Amino acid sequence: METESNVIYEARLEDIVKDTKLEKVYVPDGWEDIKVICADISRPGLALTGFFDCFDERRIELIGRAEYEYLELFDSETRFKKCEQLFAKGIPALVITWGMSVFDEILEAAKLYKIPIFRTVESTTEIQAALISFLNVELAPRITRHGVLVEVYGEGVLILGDSGIGKSETAIELVKRGHRLVADDAVELKRVSAKTIVGSAPEVLRHYTELRGIGIVDVRRTFGIGAVKNTEKVDMVLKLEQWDKDKFYDRIGLETETTDILGLNIPTTRIPVSPGRNLAVIIEIAAMNNKQRRMGYNTAEHFTERLSEFMMKGQGINF
Repeated sequence: METESNVIYEARLEDIVKDTKLEKVYVPDGWEDIKVICADISRPGLALTGFFDCFDERRIELIGRAEYEYLELFDSETRFKKCEQLFAKGIPALVITWGMSVFDEILEAAKLYKIPIFRTVESTTEIQAALISFLNVELAPRITRHGVLVEVYGEGVLILGDSGIGKSETAIELVKRGHRLVADDAVELKRVSAKTIVGSAPEVLRHYTELRGIGIVDVRRTFGIGAVKNTEKVDMVLKLEQWDKDKFYDRIGLETETTDILGLNIPTTRIPVSPGRNLAVIIEIAAMNNKQRRMGYNTAEHFTERLSEFMMKGQGINF
């Protein structure tokens, strides 16, 4: 199962305020239901001068020291007109940084157009980074895949495979060995940056897994809070498939396979499943091997170089 929605994702302004701990200066009735659909944050320096050609009214605006001192240069009437021009665009909210006081003209114009005003003691750069980080997650493009996501030795491992191949059973075995379950059956994947895919479970399925013959298991209550995790980045994909005796499987690990998830190529390993194979142990080794590769050490390449040295010295090796 893989689904991708073309809808535009939204973040509630109330959730943004709670996450970044913004102080309410002025909020109109119904402000909690205001939706933000753009992850970019702007500083309205040019807008305050009257230049709106490239202005994006979907963005939250920040007033920092530069904008504040610029507004201080004008008399009350001019300052109000500049603020009125900005709020007339219908921005979702204005945030004043560094804990600076709010001009009366800003409040007057905000009330006229019902634009929420917030304040923070943090610097402009700090609050901008916090807002962008929150919005990147909330507004990220996403898909849902049928599989299991577990954290193994700090690596986010997405396990894919046909229904009934043993994904959930393997996940439970990994949990018993001290690793953590993130999602079972349906994994919601979000691209939160140019290099990162983050996975989680739909809220209704969070911390639950299904074992055929037993039914639904509450992993958090059965194994403890340390056995689950709400979100985890996806570092690698493991594809479980039934063992095919006529198929050639890479025995050294030099072949590089990837899986495209939302435009990012995630390192992928195929694991043939057959009776007697301990999948939990194999996945642990795969996770550690993947971590080594990300840290710059490739066991397969090192082994191949070593083998070449032996061959050059005339020492044969029988497999």
